[in-house]
Amino acid sequence: MNRLEILPHDALIIVDVQNDFLPNGALAVPNGDRVIPVLNKMIDDFKKANSPVFATRDWHPVDHCSFKEQGGPWPPHCVQNSYGAEFSKDLHLPKDAILISKADNPQQEAYSNFSGTDLSEKLAKLGIKRIIVGGLATDYCVKETVLDARKIGLEVVVIENGIEAVNVHTSDDKKAIQSMQDAGAIFVSI
Repeated sequence: MNRLEILPHDALIIVDVQNDFLPNGALAVPNGDRVIPVLNKMIDDFKKANSPVFATRDWHPVDHCSFKEQGGPWPPHCVQNSYGAEFSKDLHLPKDAILISKADNPQQEAYSNFSGTDLSEKLAKLGIKRIIVGGLATDYCVKETVLDARKIGLEVVVIENGIEAVNVHTSDDKKAIQSMQDAGAIFVSI
């Protein structure tokens, strides 16, 4: 599929395209920067359609429970107000992109962008019925966001060439994609 028809009541959700998840970042996703041109194309299409674009981000305090120093599995990453937490300068987010910050409670992990945020309320207020999702990482924040969106009854399209995985374990990406498909998400490449 070369084009995805943007329908009324669609929203684009760009998941965590932050410096720390890109090459040379504190928690780099292999080939994470490959999603940027694909997502920029989708952003342009959504702007032309006058449809909402959401940008989500990890927004961790310095003592977040997911960090190794606190007993978590990850190196410190996406610390609030740091360069690593900033969106990639190559990502062409519109000025009116709706920002969603997650995992800002030091005692609580949040992979899903619905966890501890007002994302579902914002989508409902805009009358959104379907979300188009791309970003990082397939096997964590993308997967959990997609699964939670399906749980609340949203239709979900995942941009298959607009996601990349961490793959801590071999095939984590394949397992994540399968779980999203099992939940009813549709995958397209653009």
